[in-house]
Amino acid sequence: MRTANLISLTLRNRNSLEPSGLRRTRGAEGASSSVLNFMKYRELKENERRTFSKSKKKSKKTLRKDFNQDMEDGEYILLYPDDESVSEDEDDVVVSVPSNMSPLSDTVVGGTSQGFNTYTNIYAPVIIDSSSSDLEDVEKTQEKDCDGQDGPTAADIVSNLAHCLNRKSCNRFNMNRANVWDGADRGFRRSSFDPTCSMLVKFTDDVGLMEEALDTGGPTREFLTLLMDAIETRRVFEGKDNAKYLSFDCQAAEDNEYFHIGRMIAVSIVHGGPGLCCLSPNFFLYLIGKEKKTEATIEDIPDDEVKKALLEIKDATSLNELWELTEKHSSMLQTAGCYRFMRNLEDKKRIVDEYIQWYFINRNHLSIHRFKDGLATLNFFNALEQHPLLFFSFMCYTETKLTAVAVEKIFHVQLSPPGSNDRHEEARVLSYWRDYLLYV
Repeated sequence: MRTANLISLTLRNRNSLEPSGLRRTRGAEGASSSVLNFMKYRELKENERRTFSKSKKKSKKTLRKDFNQDMEDGEYILLYPDDESVSEDEDDVVVSVPSNMSPLSDTVVGGTSQGFNTYTNIYAPVIIDSSSSDLEDVEKTQEKDCDGQDGPTAADIVSNLAHCLNRKSCNRFNMNRANVWDGADRGFRRSSFDPTCSMLVKFTDDVGLMEEALDTGGPTREFLTLLMDAIETRRVFEGKDNAKYLSFDCQAAEDNEYFHIGRMIAVSIVHGGPGLCCLSPNFFLYLIGKEKKTEATIEDIPDDEVKKALLEIKDATSLNELWELTEKHSSMLQTAGCYRFMRNLEDKKRIVDEYIQWYFINRNHLSIHRFKDGLATLNFFNALEQHPLLFFSFMCYTETKLTAVAVEKIFHVQLSPPGSNDRHEEARVLSYWRDYLLYV
């Protein structure tokens, strides 16, 4: 009975509370929906705020971006080397660079950015490996360009050598055209002579009167041209007119003439004058170290007696004849250190070649050495070694065909002012002159 009353009381209380509870539930249903919508709206606004904040940071970085700025915010694909770690926090991306590399920087150091250095260190090996064939083609093209018109010319190299010249000081030369060598030898041996100084040349006539002419380059070029012609006839050279070799002369060696002649040639070329233009091509290549021995022939030997003896040995047809000829010319062969017993007929070629090498090279070792020392003046010999083909025409004889274009370039036409009567006549005469060159 008591239990039944408790149940009845509980049910009554439950029934009495149900309406008010139900009313709260119904009233809270709208509020709950509003709160939920508000939370969603707030979360959406927060996401928009974060997105706007990030885009604002990017826009600011874009405005101040330069060549060296980090590129993590741009539309780029960043490639990182090995051992790097990339981590991302709430707003930023953090890249950890290994200790053996420096991170990209916004600062330019010494004109070259660290970012550019980092880029080349990373990708240069890949580029080289992937395009090795292209590099070979480029190298071949560069070699062709150096051999062709795109490479340096002899005039360019001489101009570079002339940068060391002192235009404010000068070496004075008092010359007589009747004896150019005497005046040049005195001038170059003067203790005050400096090869880097300009040259001031004054000519005197046969009666000793000074020619009134200011040396603006013409007298100097004339002097250097006459000097090169005089050197060709000196006793230190022998052989054909257009293929000469150095020859040893005791008096010339005592006077140090080989050195002074080499220095005269170097000074002439660097100061804008001509070269010697008479050396044998074989001797020139040996002189600059391109050949270990000269390829001279018996015909190049100027001594008729020596030439006759070598021709007899060369034309021997039997071993007995060869023995007789070597015995006949034993003194000549012993002087050259090539006298020996002939075991077969083929030895004659060897003995002839050895004598030719001794005649042109070995016996002239001292004179060649001093001649090279003279050519080293103003660093000219170094230019010969580096560019032998360009300076070949300066040292060796070369035939140049004289054409109408070449003759026309020699002369510079000075015309009257445009519109004048003289200018009209000069233009007509100039056309006749060019036609004449074509017919000659």
